[in-house]
Amino acid sequence: MRYRVLGKTGIEVSTHCLGTMMFGSSGNPDHEDGARIIHAALDAGINFVDTADMYSAGECEEIVGKALKGRRDDVVLATKVHFPLGGGRNRSGNSRRWILRAVEDSLRRLDTDWIDLYQVHRPDHTTDIEETLSVLGDLVRAGKIRAFGCSTFPAEDLVEAHHVAERRGLMRMRTEQPPYSILARGVERSVLPTAQRLGMGVLTWSPLASGFLSGAYRQGRPVDLTGGRAKRTPHRFDPALPGNAAKFAAVEQLIALAEETGRTLPELAVAFPLVHPAVTSVIIGPRTMEQLNSLLGGADLLLEDAVLDRIDEIVAPGTDLYQADGVWQPTSLTEPAHRRRPSGERAVAD
Repeated sequence: MRYRVLGKTGIEVSTHCLGTMMFGSSGNPDHEDGARIIHAALDAGINFVDTADMYSAGECEEIVGKALKGRRDDVVLATKVHFPLGGGRNRSGNSRRWILRAVEDSLRRLDTDWIDLYQVHRPDHTTDIEETLSVLGDLVRAGKIRAFGCSTFPAEDLVEAHHVAERRGLMRMRTEQPPYSILARGVERSVLPTAQRLGMGVLTWSPLASGFLSGAYRQGRPVDLTGGRAKRTPHRFDPALPGNAAKFAAVEQLIALAEETGRTLPELAVAFPLVHPAVTSVIIGPRTMEQLNSLLGGADLLLEDAVLDRIDEIVAPGTDLYQADGVWQPTSLTEPAHRRRPSGERAVAD
């Protein structure tokens, strides 16, 4: 296992980060099995564990907390806040009101006194970024968190957060967590270069492209759309949909490339994000021990330029063959009021 410093935090983390989204009711409901997977990852040299309050509605954090008993001091623990948790108003977003409540709930579920990296899970344009940075800085000073960052922020939001912190004398976002894989390279255009220029650590998610780079979905073979990820997001896997043809074609070429290098497609896929100079760590999210072992098998893999050139030929740099983040879209796209003038202002005066 290799290690890198997380941005400018001075915190050293493994280049493979254990993502725990698949633990709990949304994936593997067996708490003891989840703990065994976490322990196996730590024994393999991983010291970086990422979770979120919304994973399995808090159950995932409870599994992680129990698994880290006796090993907490050796683990860099990251979690997130933003998405709705429970019913009622003001129980989501990036406001001071919600973050102060959510961090206490996460600390309780994780059964720990501090969180090493507390991440804003998505942007919230209803809340002034100064408000969010202010409360996160207060949590650092209170000793409840050690550093804070963000997840799936567009480049312009990274820049705004940096400039607001600079102007107001506030603590800065230290990390960004974007989706990044061979099939989803859009963040190479601006997010990764921006994070690098700002000195932010980067931990990337979905290196297997929601399972598409696992090798389970092949061109010309029937896809079972009744279970797993294919059932939850059939638009990503249904071969009958025209937009998926490029993904299936790319996967076949990537499988051939992996075989030429003597590696598996998942090993190739996980090694790819770590080549980018902005990336600190890649998040792997196994549901089973078998999946963990298959992903850790490529921990020593360093991709040579010839292999990277072939990948660039298959999927051009900066290209997204699918929408990497199906959970969130910016309000500038989803809310008409953000891209249409009021009807009374549309007429052009003579």
